[in-house]
Formats: sequence, structure tokens, C-alpha cells
Amino acid sequence: MKPALFLDQDVHLDVAEGLRRRGYDVIQVQEVGRKGLDDDEQLVYAVESQRCIVTFNVKDFVLLHAMYAERQLEHFGIVVSKQRTVSATFHLCLKLLQTHTKEELLNRLLFL
Repeated sequence: MKPALFLDQDVHLDVAEGLRRRGYDVIQVQEVGRKGLDDDEQLVYAVESQRCIVTFNVKDFVLLHAMYAERQLEHFGIVVSKQRTVSATFHLCLKLLQTHTKEELLNRLLFL
């Protein structure tokens, strides 16, 4: 099964729009009225909607992944990356969606 993505507010909206044009299930924080919420709240939303979160906020989400693992909480994937251009982010997310299933991302931390 294809993964669904939830792009954090630091990932440009154009990435979500481009991936949707390719047929992928992708939403961005602003589109669902969650701009400005804490990282842990964004991850809770991603879990509730069974989406893998993609963010440039490496440090905080690596810590959240460790906390989830320690507490044996489930998430649908956390993908972190250094800040990249819209084009580079789009292509890396596209590759991720083409090469990973939803099941393969379960409880995993990946670096783009």
C-alpha cells in the first residue's frame, strides 16, 4: 500500500501540490489548519491520520521518534531532512513514495 504523507510547515506547499498531481495522497500543515502547532501535536495528527510526516526539523523529530520508540508508541514514519529547495524536496519525496510502502515506513525514522 502506498504511504500517505503529511508535510510539516517548513516543507513548501508546492511539494504537496506536485506530488498530488502525480497521484499521491499528500497534505501540508497549512492545508489542514495546523500551522504553528507544536511538533508533538503535528506528530499526533500524523499518527491519527495514518500519515508519514516529512520535516526539515531534524533535531526535534529525531527526539520524538526516540520517545515514541521508548514508550512503544506507533507512528507511520518520520522523514527528516536538512533544508532543501522545493525541487529537491519534491524529487526526494517522489522517490520515497515510489520505493517504500506504508508498511515499510511504520515506526521508522528516515533521512532524505
